Amino acid sequence: MGGCSSSPEDIESRTRSVAIDRQLKTEARETERFIKLLLLGAGESGKSTILKQFKLIHGVPFSDAERMSYRPAILGNLMSCARTLIEAMARLEGLQYGDVATQLKASSIMTAPSSYGEGEQVPPAVIDAILALWKDSGIQECYRRSNEYQLIDSCQYYMEEVARICAINYIPNDQDILRARVMTTTITETKFLIQGMIFRIFDVGGQRSERKKWAPYFDDVNSIIFLAAISAYDQKCFEDNSTNRMLESLNLFDSICNHPLFRKTSIILFLNKVDLFREKIKTVPVKKYFPQYDGPNTFEAASEFFAHRFVALNKMHERKIYIHYTWATDTNQIKTVFATVNAIILRENLHASGL
Repeated sequence: MGGCSSSPEDIESRTRSVAIDRQLKTEARETERFIKLLLLGAGESGKSTILKQFKLIHGVPFSDAERMSYRPAILGNLMSCARTLIEAMARLEGLQYGDVATQLKASSIMTAPSSYGEGEQVPPAVIDAILALWKDSGIQECYRRSNEYQLIDSCQYYMEEVARICAINYIPNDQDILRARVMTTTITETKFLIQGMIFRIFDVGGQRSERKKWAPYFDDVNSIIFLAAISAYDQKCFEDNSTNRMLESLNLFDSICNHPLFRKTSIILFLNKVDLFREKIKTVPVKKYFPQYDGPNTFEAASEFFAHRFVALNKMHERKIYIHYTWATDTNQIKTVFATVNAIILRENLHASGL
C-alpha cells in the first residue's frame, strides 16, 4: 500500500493549530504573572489617593505636566471649601461671624469664579478674603460642625496653604496632589511590576451612580483592597445627605465580601483616614451615632469596634480579612502598609495557584 501524503490544506491547518497552541501557552504564562487588584469603597473613602501613593512609592513620580494638570482641581477645591463654609454659615443655626468685615469680604468669594484654568490667577482681593475668612472665629466654629454639611477632608490643609497655592509661580507638590479631590467617574487601570509580578490595579468610582460600572471587572480578581473612611462615622453621604457614611461602607462591604465571584479572593480592608479619626474621637462620641457602642471614646477601643463590625460581615469563614489602619496622605505610613500588603497578595496568589 502506498503511504498517505498530507494535502497543503492539512499542513496549513496543523501549522495554524500549533501556532494557536503556542500562543495560548504564552498567554497562560503571562496570565500567571498578572495579579488583578480592585480598589473598591464608597465615595470619599480615599481610593484615588491610595492609587497616587502606589505611583509615588513604586518609583513613578509626577511629571511637571502632571503636576500642573492638578492646579485647576486644587484651586477649584480651595474655592469650593471657602464657598461651602460661607453657605453653611448662612444656613446653620447659632453661627455668626466674629468680625463683620469678614462677612463683607465673603461676598467677593461668592461672586468670584469658582474655577481657574491654565494661566488664570485668583484675584488678590479674593485671596485676602479667603485668608480673613479662615481666621474668623465664626468660620472656625462652622468648620468644627462640618459633619452637618458636605465639606471635603482637605479643607483645612488648602485654607492654610492659600497664599502658596494662589501664587503666580505655583507648582503643586506631592502633598497638594495627594489631597486633591477629583471625583472618579471612569475606570482607570494602572500597572506596576512588583517582585516579578505585574499588578493590574483598577480604580473605580465609589459614588452610587458609578457602582453600576463595577460588575464587568469582577472576573478573575486576585485581591480586593476595600477602603472605608473610619473618620466618617458622624458624617452623611454626599448622594442623599441622610445615610450615615460608615453604614454605607458597611453595607457595601457586605455585598462585596460575600459576592459569589469573590469566594476565593483575598480581601484587604483599609480603615482609612485614621489621622482625622484620631482627632475627631476626642470630641465626637461614637455612641451618639452607633448606640450599640459601649466602649470608651478612645482611638484603640473605637477603631477595634469598627474593625469588628466589618469582619463580622464575612460569611466565608475560611477566608481571612486582612485589616490595616491607614493614613492615605502619609507616604511613609502607606509605604510600610504596602510592603505588608504586597507580601499578603503574593502569598495568597501562590496559595491559590497550589504552589
